[in-house]
Parts: sequence; C-alpha cells; structure tokens
Amino acid sequence: MKTVLIIEDNNDIRESTAEILELADYKVLQADNGKAGVDLATQHLPDIILCDIMMPELDGYGVLYMLNKNTETAAIPFIFLTAKAERVDFRKGMEMGADDYLTKPFDDIELLKAIESRLARKQQHEAFYTKSLQSLETLASGSGKGIAELKNLIAGRKIKQIRKKQILYYEGDQPQGLYLVLDGAVRTYKIAEDGRELMMNLYKTDDYLGVHALLLDEPYTETAETLEDTAVCMLPKDAVINLMNRYPDVSVQFIKLLANNIREKEEQLLQLAYHSVRKRLAQTLVKLSNQLPDPTQFKILRDELAAMAGMATETVSRTLSDFKDEKLIEKKGSHIQILDLNRLMKMKN
Repeated sequence: MKTVLIIEDNNDIRESTAEILELADYKVLQADNGKAGVDLATQHLPDIILCDIMMPELDGYGVLYMLNKNTETAAIPFIFLTAKAERVDFRKGMEMGADDYLTKPFDDIELLKAIESRLARKQQHEAFYTKSLQSLETLASGSGKGIAELKNLIAGRKIKQIRKKQILYYEGDQPQGLYLVLDGAVRTYKIAEDGRELMMNLYKTDDYLGVHALLLDEPYTETAETLEDTAVCMLPKDAVINLMNRYPDVSVQFIKLLANNIREKEEQLLQLAYHSVRKRLAQTLVKLSNQLPDPTQFKILRDELAAMAGMATETVSRTLSDFKDEKLIEKKGSHIQILDLNRLMKMKN
C-alpha cells in the first residue's frame, strides 16, 4: 500500500482528497499547515506528497525547500495543489524541484492519474539511476572527504525527465542550484537586441549547468533548453555552497569547471573574430560530434547550427551544401552525417 501525504490548510479540500485516495487503496497522512507537513514527511517518508502553496506557518515553497534539504525526503515525488495558474508560479515551483501541479478544483480522475503517473515515473527514475551510478562516480572524481559528500548529495537528488524543447531556466531567473545532466543534451543561448539568437554552449551527460550564476549569486545570463528528452537532477544552491566552504577539494572541482568554461568562451570569441565561415562551421560540426551521443550523425536545425556558429542561416545553408559536395558530410533535412571528421578538424582558415 502506497502512502500519500496531503498538506492542505483547507479542511474540506484536504478531507475530500483523503477520502478519494483511501477509496483507491492508498494510505493517507494529513497535515493542516506546512510545518506539520514537513514533520510528517520526515517521520513517515511517504511515497508521494500533495501540497498546497498558500498556507499558514510555512507555505508550499517553504515545504519543498525544507524537504529538498533533507536527503531522505528530497527524492519523494512532490505535487503542488494550487488555485494559481500564472506562469511565474509554475516556473518557480519547477525550478525548486516540484514534479507537477494540480489546479484546484480538480476531479477524482485528475487526482488519481497524477499520482499514478508520478509513482510510475519514480520507478522508472530508480531504474534509470541504477544505470547512471557509474557515470556519476566518474563525474565527482577524487578521493577527498568533500568529494565523497558531493557524491552522496548527487545520489540523494530527485531525477527529473524533461521533454525535448523544454526550458530549464530563463535568462534573468535567479539560480536555485546547479543542474546536472544525467542523460540527453541541453543548449544555452542568448537573444541579441536585434532578435538574433546566439547559442552559447552545449551540455551533455555528466555536465553541470549554471556554475557561474550560482557562484556569483547573480541571475542566469543565458536561457537553457533541452535539445532532446533529457534527465537532470538539481543540486541545491545552499548545499553546494556549504560543501565548497567546508572542503577545498570540492572548491577545486568547481574552479576547474569555471576555468574550462572560460577557455571555451575565449575560443568561441577567437573563432568569431578571426576564422572564416568555413572554418567556423567545420569546428562547430566537430564540437557537436564530440558532445552528442552519436559522433558520426546527429539532428540539428539550420537555425540552431547558425546560432551555435554565430552565422547567418543562409550562410550555413550554402556552406553545408559546399561540405556535402566535397564529401565531408551527408545531409538529409535536419540530419547531418559526418563523412570525414579528420578533414573537418584540419579545415584551413
């Protein structure tokens, strides 16, 4: 029997929801405020939590924040119950680690489907995480005590499946933590004043997103969007900063990440300043082949390729046609197959 914790200050809503779930053979725990809900979650470790946003003592965001700080409760599926439907509320909740929303009033079928769906996804995540353990171990490489705690922090986080073309965070958002890509690919981009889009970076399995914003305690300077169905987990900001303050070996790990990011940005600026369009596009294709799961073929739109290379879409189209004529690539629609990676790498300026 699965256990559901309902945290809701409205007695009618809480009791009617509990009645529906009990008839569906769930064990139900109830709390009428956020503080009591956190205490019940910590004591009983329910299988899933339904939580209102606007409550006395501690609101829903505070409940989620407190549960995320505890490694025993951080991975419990969490669904907000809210009468609010504004975009800002959805974004804030998802950035903090919520799994879903149910907008009040909801009917019996909506409630049961949401719970069944999240419990099923939790089982999928656990199976996925088992396969990812080896990858996570190599990510937090090192043998110090701080690295061991970083590994434990990663291991205790909730895995979230994000669909293709979904936004992880927008430029200007405040960082809640670090995103770690477990599977899939994410791109970051900026929108220029004239409306043009420039792709800043591409992240794959085992990469962190948002290091600069977190360490500088400033809003994100880029927007992050998934390129394919992607699995991520988020390491809370306070937990990461605490580890860095306590353990030099953890600080060294993130200093290396920052150094690598700075080096990549410098190389990108040099390419834009000095390289011909042929060499820039060739290097972009080489970069994609190194970062995406299949190094020989991948799917990318012309607009995305142009944004990544800092070129006009028409220029990308002409140059890709030249590369195809020269037997460097094969192209069908948005699918690109690398035929001669060595020649692309050695492209003259």
